[in-house]
Amino acid sequence: MVCETPNTTRPLLPDRHPQHDLFICDVADAVLKDMMVLMEHPFYSLSKKPEMSVRRYDHNGNWVEIKPSYKGLATIYDKDILIYCISQIMHKLREGETVAPRVRINSRELLIFSNRGTAGKDYAALVEAIDRLSGTRISTNIRTGDEEQYDTFGLIDAASVRRKHGMDGRLLWCEIELSKWVFNAIKAQEVLTLHRDYFRLRKPIERRVYEIARKHCGRQTSWTIGLDTLLKKSGSKSSLKEFRRAIRHLVEHDHLPDYNVRFDEEKDNVTFTNRGTLLPNQVVDSDPLPYVRLGPDAHTKAKEAAPGWDVYALEQEWRGWMSEPPRDADAAFVGFCRKWYDRRGRP
Repeated sequence: MVCETPNTTRPLLPDRHPQHDLFICDVADAVLKDMMVLMEHPFYSLSKKPEMSVRRYDHNGNWVEIKPSYKGLATIYDKDILIYCISQIMHKLREGETVAPRVRINSRELLIFSNRGTAGKDYAALVEAIDRLSGTRISTNIRTGDEEQYDTFGLIDAASVRRKHGMDGRLLWCEIELSKWVFNAIKAQEVLTLHRDYFRLRKPIERRVYEIARKHCGRQTSWTIGLDTLLKKSGSKSSLKEFRRAIRHLVEHDHLPDYNVRFDEEKDNVTFTNRGTLLPNQVVDSDPLPYVRLGPDAHTKAKEAAPGWDVYALEQEWRGWMSEPPRDADAAFVGFCRKWYDRRGRP
């Protein structure tokens, strides 16, 4: 059965594209990736209630508007679907494989990947998320000299859902078509790696603050931002007083991946300090070397060499650190993890 919602979700008919244009997500351990532009600006709602207002941001004569559908603006939890697709496509690109904007997703694998449940309500929420992603539209102007261009586009262009026939009607797979804007950004590797604990952050504001820190602090030792500016960049509808309380909670519990958070009450600013899970001064996430394949046991051995560390994140650090392909990739990777642990101990 195809789940279709007028004006937001369109079915992808079998004869719409040739089969070779379909990209099937099937990598369980793909490293989490997100588009830099989606981390820079607050495209997503942080509210659990439908957000119906249009967002507009102006800067030096340029502006961007994010417009919701009648179901509301796409939420930061809906973004999990795009993170999953971006992560999978980047994994395949690094292996030199062909990818396409038309993506088929195993619904259960997506829910597990994003640290969600697999009950009926979780599958229903997935369909709602696809609807909101389909309906959210982005408009912007581009100024060059005395000319101005207006563009409008979506996050995904179309979607289809296949259900199992019978009493339970559970989802088998979802198929979405990424917009040209999203797919081109992925191919251009305009992405950053996210910590795998990103999906363990339950509060929307925690996810958004982490994204901002990952984009702006990156691999620097530290980065400071005024609280009012951080609130604006987050897209939160909270008052400054409520937002200040949320930041204090982050400071108290200190559970943000990759970064320690400090709040200066006197100056009313927030400082993010790199925990050392990201190498300093390495600003390029993309891998300029030919893709080096690891054996099936490499990650198991790496976990033994660096207990407590996310070995998939360490793999990205190792790839960025390499200056030339190693003779024995497995041994080199495990050795890197062992030295990392010897220098830093448990995270």
